[in-house]
Amino acid sequence: MNKGAADALVGLTTPSDYKSGGLALRRGGKKLNRVSEDVRHFRSQYAISYRWTGRITGGMVMTDLANESRASFNSKSVARVLVAAFLCGSWSWSWAVADGPAKTAIQLYKSYTEIVATAAPSDWRVPDAENTVYLELVSGRVVLELAPQFSPHHVGNIRSLIREGYFDGLAIIRSQDNYVVQWGDSDEKNPRPFKNAKSKLPPEFTRTLTAAEFGRFAFDPLPDIDGYAPQVGFASGFYAGRDPKTSQVWLAHCYGALGVGRGNAPDSGSGASLYVVTGHAPRHLDKNITLVGRVLQGMSLLSSLPRGTKALGFYDKPSEFVPIKSVKIAADVPKAARTNLEVIRTDTALFKNAVEALRNRAGDWFKVPAGHVELCNVPIAVRTAPQGAVAPAAALTATK
Repeated sequence: MNKGAADALVGLTTPSDYKSGGLALRRGGKKLNRVSEDVRHFRSQYAISYRWTGRITGGMVMTDLANESRASFNSKSVARVLVAAFLCGSWSWSWAVADGPAKTAIQLYKSYTEIVATAAPSDWRVPDAENTVYLELVSGRVVLELAPQFSPHHVGNIRSLIREGYFDGLAIIRSQDNYVVQWGDSDEKNPRPFKNAKSKLPPEFTRTLTAAEFGRFAFDPLPDIDGYAPQVGFASGFYAGRDPKTSQVWLAHCYGALGVGRGNAPDSGSGASLYVVTGHAPRHLDKNITLVGRVLQGMSLLSSLPRGTKALGFYDKPSEFVPIKSVKIAADVPKAARTNLEVIRTDTALFKNAVEALRNRAGDWFKVPAGHVELCNVPIAVRTAPQGAVAPAAALTATK
């Protein structure tokens, strides 16, 4: 059993008597001999509902077998446990059964939120103030995190635009239902001039790495198949895709993604027009437009905006525009005025366990675990930085 698998298990009573040379399965004093080979069916129906563990012997976890706690947990399902133990000993839900009196040894399923609520301080990270942006609206502050590891040139240009005050006094000019909100200069005839920022940049739809760089690039993959990328997962807290054959990496259009508006020409985006995904993930945009980050806090301020009535959700009249008070880099804001947030790390055993809870939801309500999760359906939790102690679950946001 690997360490990640062991970490995923919940400790239970270890039996004092078992047969190390083989497995003898008993329930209620009656020996069960029939073993089903339908492991995959067992996995989808039972594997994540409950987790057992005990001592490890001969590469297997030994534990007591409890009386069945639900009608579907019968002798056939117990027999499947044996097969799973033999074939899947490295899984986080590896099982084995021991002789001895039956004891209650069932641990109820824990949800993503419940798992994240147990995170240690080391399971969280503090966003770099140089990559944190405050979009100040009349209704409040939206906090964004930039991702220079994916689009360094656009991120650098956006920093220049922010520091020269380009966005101050402009407006959100578009709110398309189930799609995006967008802000920038609405005056195409007399646009606001740039000072130091560039008006055009080469596209950064993807980033191509050397083989060595690709191997070092922080990426924690999901095990599930994705329709838009050979592999998807999480890169330092961002939703991402990658292609091992081409050594390319890119950000994914999940809810809250921050992107650079452009025209038909690939190099027509500069970062002067930005958008945030406020609807169902438009993954068809992946690798067709430059993404530069995501929203950490304040999504409700954007997703609740009135919808524009013109084509593509643009506002019809200037009176409908949503004014932008200012846009600032957090590093340029006094510490006392900053929003101190922490983001759950995506490279830890705890996060992997939380993802597994989403892949195989159980508990009283779910009857058929999916055994699968889409990339954009995995929340990357954000919380207000606690003062000297881990914040309670109520402080978590972006969790499902």
